[in-house]
Amino acid sequence: MNMLAEASAKDISQSVNPNTFEENADVARQGGNVAKVARKELEARTGKKVVTALNAKAVLKTTENPKEIAPGKAKKKK
Repeated sequence: MNMLAEASAKDISQSVNPNTFEENADVARQGGNVAKVARKELEARTGKKVVTALNAKAVLKTTENPKEIAPGKAKKKK
């Protein structure tokens, strides 16, 4: 989702060509909104949450050993 927000903000910025900090902040918000709308649409269509407490490293581990980490029970780093 973060990559979508960044790519959207970049494309919006190139088309709008903001000059001030406030204009740039508005472009960043618009890029974030694109990702938000996409996330909500995906969740509505799949019936599953896109954002979880698990990080990518933990998710990759669970594909190797699914019983190791249950959703919502991510291990904290020490």
